Amino acid sequence: MARKGEASAPPYGEPRKFDPKFRGPIHNRHCTDVICCVIFIVVILGYIALGIVAWVHGDPRKVIYPTDSYGQFCGQKDAFNENKTILFYFNILKCASPVVLINLQCPTTQLCVSKCPDRFATYIDVQASYRYRPDQWNYFKQYCKPGFNNPRKSVAQVLRDEDCPSMIIPSRPFLKRCFPDFSTKNGVLTVANQTTFKDGRGKTRNVTDLREAANGINNVLDARSVGIKIFEDYAISWYWILIGLFIAMIVSLLFLVLLRFTAGVLFWIFIFGVIGIIGYGIWHCYWEYDHLKGIPGSDLTVYDIGFQTDFRVYLQLRQTWLAFMILLCVVEIIIILMLIFLRNRIRIAIALLKEGSRAIGYIMSTLFYPIVTFLLIAICISYWAVTAVFLATSGEPVYKVMANQTLCKYANLTCDPETFNTTNVTKLCPGAQCTFAFYGGESLYHKYIFIFQLANAFVFLWLVNFAIALGQCTLAGAFASYYWASRKPADIPLWPLFSSFGRAIRYHTGSLAFGALILAIVQLIRVILEYLDHKLKGTQNSFTRFLLCCLKCCFWCLERFLKFINRNAYIMIAIYGKNFCTSAKEAFFLLMRNVVRVAVLDKVTDFLLFLGKILVAGGVGVLAFFFFTQRIPVFAKEAPALNYYWVPLLTVIIGSYLVAHGFFSVYAMCVDTLFLCFCEDLERNDGSTAKPYFMSASLHRILGKKELSPKKAIG
Repeated sequence: MARKGEASAPPYGEPRKFDPKFRGPIHNRHCTDVICCVIFIVVILGYIALGIVAWVHGDPRKVIYPTDSYGQFCGQKDAFNENKTILFYFNILKCASPVVLINLQCPTTQLCVSKCPDRFATYIDVQASYRYRPDQWNYFKQYCKPGFNNPRKSVAQVLRDEDCPSMIIPSRPFLKRCFPDFSTKNGVLTVANQTTFKDGRGKTRNVTDLREAANGINNVLDARSVGIKIFEDYAISWYWILIGLFIAMIVSLLFLVLLRFTAGVLFWIFIFGVIGIIGYGIWHCYWEYDHLKGIPGSDLTVYDIGFQTDFRVYLQLRQTWLAFMILLCVVEIIIILMLIFLRNRIRIAIALLKEGSRAIGYIMSTLFYPIVTFLLIAICISYWAVTAVFLATSGEPVYKVMANQTLCKYANLTCDPETFNTTNVTKLCPGAQCTFAFYGGESLYHKYIFIFQLANAFVFLWLVNFAIALGQCTLAGAFASYYWASRKPADIPLWPLFSSFGRAIRYHTGSLAFGALILAIVQLIRVILEYLDHKLKGTQNSFTRFLLCCLKCCFWCLERFLKFINRNAYIMIAIYGKNFCTSAKEAFFLLMRNVVRVAVLDKVTDFLLFLGKILVAGGVGVLAFFFFTQRIPVFAKEAPALNYYWVPLLTVIIGSYLVAHGFFSVYAMCVDTLFLCFCEDLERNDGSTAKPYFMSASLHRILGKKELSPKKAIG
C-alpha cells in the first residue's frame, strides 16, 4: 500500500494508467468479445434446433410405458394393449436382476398383460387337464402369445416356439412389471407360502433360484411404501414448510442488517474463544504430563512400545502429552503472531463486511436477484432434461434374433419380424424368434445420438454458467455504483440493479459467455473423467486408477481457480466495461498486489457467512422440531399429524440453509466487489483534495488517514 500522497507502483503487471475523471462504473461503453457473443447466439439457436429434432424423433412413452417383444407399449391409450398395462416375462429366471429388467432387455419373450399371475401353474399340467379343467386353460392362456389357443400342440413345440411360458408363479406388479411375490416365513424365503415350485420342464426348484432375478425387490417395495407416506406428509404440511422458509428469509435479512454492528464482535469472540480453548488444551496437556510423573512405564517412548491398535496406550506416556503440549503451543503462538501482524488487515476485512451490510441496506433489490438466477437455471435444467429424454427415446423399434441355442450364428443379429418366418433362420436355429430388442436406427441422426447427448450436456453447462455469470456481473455493477458514489446514498444512481443488468446484457454478453465457456469445458472434462472412473471401477489396473485420480484432482483445482478468476473478472467488467481477458488479467494482478488482504478477507467472510447459515438453519430447525413434535403448547393443536416428523423438519432445515445461502451469496458478492473497488481506490487515489478517496469514513480511519474530504464524510 502506498503512503499518503504517493501513487502505488504495481509490482505485478504493467503500470496502469487511470482516468482522472473516473467516478464509478463507466456508462459510455462498447460491446466486448463480439465474436464469442455471435458464437453463443448461434449455439443457442442450434440448441433450440436440436431440441426440435429430438422432439420430432423422440417418444417419451418409451420411458413411461414398458414395451413387449413386438415393440408395442403396454397400457397405451387407443392401442391394442390399452387395457394391458403390465409387462410379463415368460421365464424370469433368465433375467439377471431388476436393473436388467428395467433398463435392458431380458432374453425371454415379454408380453403385455392386464394382471400378474396369482398362482403356481405349469404348461404341462394345464395341457394335461384342459379337457376336464377348462377354467385352468382359460386362465393360463392369457399369459400366452396373443391368439394362441391350441392346447393340443405338443409341449416341446410350444416351449420351442415360446407360444406359452413353461410356468407361471404368483407375482405382483412393480414398475409396471410382474415380479415374484416374495415373502419370508419364519426367516425362510417363500412365494405364496411355498418354498419350491415346478419349472415346467420336469424339475422342482427352490424359490431361492428366483432371488437373482428379483434381488432387492422387497426392499424397493418397502421404499415405495415409505415414499407414499412421505408424499402424504408433504401434502398436509407444505404450508407450514413455507412458513418456516419465510421465517428463514426474515432471519437471514436481519442477520445481514445486524452484521453492520456485530461483524467485529462475532469475529473477535470466535478468535478469543479459539485462543482460550487452545490455552486450556495446553494446561490440560501439562497437567497430564505432570500427573504421569513417577508412574511406572510412563517414561517409555513411542518408539519403545511400537505401533498399538489400542491408541489409549499412548495416552499413558508422558512423551505423548509433551508432544501435544508443544504442538498446541506452536499453534497458539502462530495465531497470536498472525493477530499481531495482521490486525490492521483484519480490521479492514471487518470494516468491509460492515460496509457490505450498509450497501445492501441502500440497494435492497439485490437481495431478490438470486430468484432471477434460480429461474434461469431452472429453465436450463428443464430444457436439458426434456431434450435428453427425447434424444434417449429417439429411434424405431430394432428387432433381433433370439435363439435358445447358444451356437446359433444368427443370434443377436437384426431381423424383420414381417419376413422372418420366410427365412431359413428358423430351420438352422429351431425355436429362434425375431423379437423386439431396443429403439435405435441406422440413419445419420441415430448414429450420432451419443454426440448429441454430449452436446446437450455441454450447452447446458455453458448456459448455467452464463446465468451465474450474468448474476455476478449484475450485482457487481450495482454495488460498484454504491462504492464510487461521492455522497452515500445521495449520489447512488437511480435503479442501480436494473441499470447494471441492462449494461451486462447489452454490452457484455460476449464476455460473460466467454468466461462461462471456459468453465463449461473444464466441467465437461470432469464429467467425462467421472464417467470413465465409474466404468473402470472394477478393473485391477492400479496405474489407470491412480492416473484418473490425479486428473480428477487437477481439474477440480482448475475449476475452483477459474471460478475465482471469473468472479473477479466479472466485477472488473461491471466497473470498467473491458473484455474478459483484459478484465481477468487486471483483476488477477490487482489481487496479487493485495494477496494478504485477499486471504484475510476471504477467511473472515467465509467464517461469518458460514456462522450465519448455521444460525439461520439451526434456529429455524429447532423451532420446526418443537412445532412438528407438538412440544409448543400454544401451537400443539395446529401441528399436523405426520407419519414421519423428520420429513418436513429436514425440508425446513435444508430449505432454510439454501435460503440463507441465496441471501448470503449476494452479500459475499457485495464484499468482493467492495474489496476490489477498495484496492482500486487505494491505487488510483492518494487522499489529497485533487484525488480524494471514495472509501467510507470507517475504512479511512483504519488506514490512518488524518483528514477526510468533506464530500466523503457522509459515507
